[in-house]
Amino acid sequence: MDLILAFELMMLVTSACAALMSGWLWWHSRYQRRLAGLAGFGAMMALWCLGHIFVLHNEPQLGRYLLLANPFMPTFFLHFALRFVEQDQVRAPWLGWARRHIGWLYFLTSLVVLLSWSLDAADVLQSVALGQVFVFHSYGFLNLLYTVVLGVLAHAVLWYGWRYHQGNKKRSIVAMFLAGGWGLLLATPVVFPSFGLDWFPYPMLLLPSYPVLLVYGVVRYQMLAVNALANRALLWLVMSLLLLLLMALVSSIFGQLGMQALANVPGWQLWLYSSLVLLLTAACYRPVAKLAERLIYPGATLDPALINVWRQQLGQCQNWLQLSQTAAELLSTTLTQKVQVELPGAIAGEQSQLKLRCDRQQNQWQVQLVGWDDLTPGLRLMAEVFGSLLGSSCELLAQSLQLAEAEKQQLSQQHLVEMGALAASMAHELRNPLNIISMASAGVDAELRGHIQQQLKRADRLISDMLVYSGRLQLQYSQMELEPLLQSLLQQFDWQQVKLELKVPTGLMLQADQHRVQQVFLNLFDNANAFLRNLANASLLIEVTDLQHQIRFRVHNNGPALDASLTTQQLFRPFISKRSGGSGLGLAIVKRIMDAHQGQISFRTDLGWPVSFELLFPKFPKDTPYV
Repeated sequence: MDLILAFELMMLVTSACAALMSGWLWWHSRYQRRLAGLAGFGAMMALWCLGHIFVLHNEPQLGRYLLLANPFMPTFFLHFALRFVEQDQVRAPWLGWARRHIGWLYFLTSLVVLLSWSLDAADVLQSVALGQVFVFHSYGFLNLLYTVVLGVLAHAVLWYGWRYHQGNKKRSIVAMFLAGGWGLLLATPVVFPSFGLDWFPYPMLLLPSYPVLLVYGVVRYQMLAVNALANRALLWLVMSLLLLLLMALVSSIFGQLGMQALANVPGWQLWLYSSLVLLLTAACYRPVAKLAERLIYPGATLDPALINVWRQQLGQCQNWLQLSQTAAELLSTTLTQKVQVELPGAIAGEQSQLKLRCDRQQNQWQVQLVGWDDLTPGLRLMAEVFGSLLGSSCELLAQSLQLAEAEKQQLSQQHLVEMGALAASMAHELRNPLNIISMASAGVDAELRGHIQQQLKRADRLISDMLVYSGRLQLQYSQMELEPLLQSLLQQFDWQQVKLELKVPTGLMLQADQHRVQQVFLNLFDNANAFLRNLANASLLIEVTDLQHQIRFRVHNNGPALDASLTTQQLFRPFISKRSGGSGLGLAIVKRIMDAHQGQISFRTDLGWPVSFELLFPKFPKDTPYV
């Protein structure tokens, strides 16, 4: 083949490869923005190769414009390098500054190119090797020097990132350095004519390999599809080389016979040669395929049996902790690496850099891979498939637990109904003899009568509290102004020397059942009064805050702190009270009334007071008249 035609063909192939890869990178830059700079580099390389073709085809002016635009190639590559190496572990302020001001570099590059176009920077001369060649002179060497400096800066940025990155990121940088060295070796002959060397640029015949190797070095560790394509390409390349070697061997053996002798080869011999080629191809397929898998990048394989095992094991879990532990064990066993699985309220597995985080967002279970960037695309694909199964298992488990909770609440409601009926019956049976005792005490002395009446009141209060706690709450919503309501409730107690302070926004309204709200605060004030009346420097503070969707009440007092053995959950259970003379139902009743209003109550010890109760009422409660 004519060398000039070969050079033209290779420039055309390089331009086509660079253009195709540029378009592919630009498409994927929607998800990985750093690929946009590499896409620009590929586009400029395609134009640069076209410039050589225009020079060969007597279009010197157009070819000159395209070739003098070569500073844009390292500019795009430097932009890509700045984005590629910038990460949390690379803490260099100058990297962020350079990336933010990259527009000025594009402006400077445009200025250099425009000056090169307008000044005497290059020309097209006749050459023995290529017919017509592009040569730099005068200002053109400034263009060439600027291009080299930008290329050195880009690789300096990559080298700086190589010092800090680990794993796949570091290996990608090494691959880019190797590809860059290969590209420099191939492209250097383009400047030979500028220094008076009329040599044929043989290395440039291999230039199509440069953009392929460069792009593959970048995305090799990121995209599984690229590795699969490279696997097949390498396999076919090796098989083609073997076939060519065999044909060359056959030609060398029979070449001495001449074309006529080769034409007279019997058909069975040709069939034998074809069979030999097919047998050699079949024999070499497996080992060459394994070699290609090792050279490209080893991955992981998924089979239906493994996926079915995962689905069955995950589907048998009864709670979040069991699901988290099972998922961590299954994935760790498959990958032979420790994996930590994080589910709502449950984290299983030893501390590991590889994490599978699953939570519910916008009514869907989302699975996030944390720390998997350094693994092969095949392993990441396996984790993504496992994550989709885990998300489905989380949805099924959530529905199962929701049904179980609904059934539990139904049984609890039925139990409360039965308890309420029993409490009403007992109250009726107990109040009759209590009334008889009260009437019989009228004839005894005053001191004894006082003791009897006090115990009768205690028994009546216990009966009333039991009826409230076990009965069915029927809410009658109405608007009430909070400041006068709380003031009237405070006045019902003998506070003695207790300092009272009420902080309520004027005119603040609450939509709730007024009778039940009064019960809530009467119980809280009664508890506080019992502990504060005989205490020096006693204080009670009620704070009401208007939040965006709630009204918050905080009732503080500086009475004795609660028993440390009581947890917040235990505090609101019935018959837990440590107060002398208390029924043990006051806080349990408060909790039940708050639940009926879709509100919350909690005991706080982090607000600067020994005793603090926080109540949250919704501003716009849903219609729930019966609880």
